[in-house]
Amino acid sequence: MPDNGNRYELIEGELYVSKQPGFEHQYACGQLTRFINEWDERHGARGVAVGAPGVIFSDDDNVAPDVVWISRERLAATADEAGHLHAAPELVVEVLSPGEANETRDRQAKLKLYSRRGVREYWVVNWMQRLVEVHRREEGELKLAATLYAEDRLESPLLPGFTCEVAKLFFKPPEPQG
Repeated sequence: MPDNGNRYELIEGELYVSKQPGFEHQYACGQLTRFINEWDERHGARGVAVGAPGVIFSDDDNVAPDVVWISRERLAATADEAGHLHAAPELVVEVLSPGEANETRDRQAKLKLYSRRGVREYWVVNWMQRLVEVHRREEGELKLAATLYAEDRLESPLLPGFTCEVAKLFFKPPEPQG
């Protein structure tokens, strides 16, 4: 793929091209990565959260989720020499970018892919509407378990003891001086 600032992903052999994410998108990614890693350090460093790792399930399924949490055990068993993952992390987070095509990719194509590949939880973060959709594995597939709003707390049975105010995931512009 050309090195032109676009992001390229393959899902079921279909090429998805998107522009680099904006500030508020990246802010939410950074906050999630920080909060999950802080939780992990307090609870025995069982895994690690990282942003935009390459996840290569197959030649036809090659994606870069916004944030993942993967146990150290699974990381050791699935990462290649270049650090790409070749199996599903336990948790995958996608932060929506504006546009119908981006939302369709994350809410449909990626949900189906992550469900098929064994992800245990999938969070879709919508910084524009300030909410988080939590999908959990149930009867072999990812199903919507909760929609959380800014006033709610994000918790997960996958990450026992993890809690985060949803509002803290989103950038709050400074108040105008005056």
